[in-house]
Amino acid sequence: QVELVESGGGSVQAGRSLRLSCTASRPTGCMAWFRQAPGKEREGVATIDAVGMTTYADSVQGRFIISKDNVKNTLYLQLNSLKPEDTATYYCAASWTYSCTGIDYNFWGQGTQVTVSS
Repeated sequence: QVELVESGGGSVQAGRSLRLSCTASRPTGCMAWFRQAPGKEREGVATIDAVGMTTYADSVQGRFIISKDNVKNTLYLQLNSLKPEDTATYYCAASWTYSCTGIDYNFWGQGTQVTVSS
């Protein structure tokens, strides 16, 4: 079992930045960030596999950066140039698999709220 604890959410104005963190209780393989806005389906934001390869949703490409510190078992998401449409609850997820392609995530965090005002 893996516990994931997120932090770093908040309320900011459009154009500003935030950094989200997600600390895992033990090492995992693929990790990812998802988000869900009110009334919308959950969507994938970014992934990072066991060797550090990353993918991004088109909506955040060039603005968000996913990274991880394997020593601290911590996943990060740097959110830059934030837009009101980025407002959502952000969740981290982890899997035992090394690759992030076509997988189901075994573990989920509790979520952290990001609110962007115009």
